[in-house]
Amino acid sequence: MKAGIVGLPNVGKSTLFNCLSNAKAQSANFPFCTIEPNVGVVNVPDSRLEKLEALVNPERVQPATVEIVDIAGLVKGASKGEGLGNQFLGNIRETDAIIHVLRCFDNDNIVHVDGSVDPIRDKETIDIELQLKDLDTVEKKLEKVKRAARTGNKEAVAEEAILLRIKEQLEAGVSVRAIDFTDDEKEEIVNGLQLITDKPVLYVCNVDETAAVSGNGHVEKVKEAVANENAQVIILAVGMEADITELDDYEERKMFLSDMGLEEPGSAVLIRSAYKLLNQQTYFTAGVKEVRAWTINVGSTAPQAAGVIHTDFEKGFIRAEVISYADYESYGSEAKVKEAGKLKVEGKNYIVNDGDVMHFLFNV
Repeated sequence: MKAGIVGLPNVGKSTLFNCLSNAKAQSANFPFCTIEPNVGVVNVPDSRLEKLEALVNPERVQPATVEIVDIAGLVKGASKGEGLGNQFLGNIRETDAIIHVLRCFDNDNIVHVDGSVDPIRDKETIDIELQLKDLDTVEKKLEKVKRAARTGNKEAVAEEAILLRIKEQLEAGVSVRAIDFTDDEKEEIVNGLQLITDKPVLYVCNVDETAAVSGNGHVEKVKEAVANENAQVIILAVGMEADITELDDYEERKMFLSDMGLEEPGSAVLIRSAYKLLNQQTYFTAGVKEVRAWTINVGSTAPQAAGVIHTDFEKGFIRAEVISYADYESYGSEAKVKEAGKLKVEGKNYIVNDGDVMHFLFNV
């Protein structure tokens, strides 16, 4: 699962990616690994992991990760191959969620590709290109489905109706994520189309230092414009985040943030938000050898969670011993949790909660 950073040229995308790629921006001990020049695996800051480390004192600690992709800047006409359009659209199609960076600060020294600062216009530029690409996909699919629908095929008739509805909305400038579908329509038809504008999106308003805490007029306009998309909006002073990464001492960084009225770097908030955007959650294993955060999809069962460790764990699953994070933190150790009768034994149908501390029993 990976999230792609998109935006027009010169809005702060690459600076943001570089901030995420710098361990100092996130925590005292969060490393970063580059897979390709524009792809990185970033650890998810999690205070619960730090607390478990303090309680268990393990030999090593392994945080959860999220994959971030810095996608080439987009220009008008990308849907027709202008600029790096084909590369942009190909890369974004391969991601599972979109982090859309919008310039929300005025600075005459930083040239805007369209000559002036207007995040709503910038958003619409990218939206239109993605919608045009989706429209092309839908129209090609419609050609095939219509032939089957004429024969009276009920499934084809139902699919044609959905496709025509999507086509109408895209032509009206509405992204697929903003269209209301039933759960059955999403699962049986829409999801299979893999449309770009159906991907969940997180908007990052890149502001200057003066607006890092409360935002500005540009940010308010963005929030109003995306109200129908059920999308999160984050305020981030990317330039200030870059300054934080230049500080070598962790305490200096904390002092810097305190002076700005912030409790933690905005990049840490962004990483956790991206993790949530991808519909991911964390469970923990905690022992003297290792304390580790494991990534699973929200709604995963205990066997599915076990399978993330090893496929044999899922195949031979017997049961799971589960401690809620709150109980582990409250009692301070697994032994004391057991003494208090707070350890639960769960079977195959157990839905894992975010933060569960788990042991799996299996047989192969």
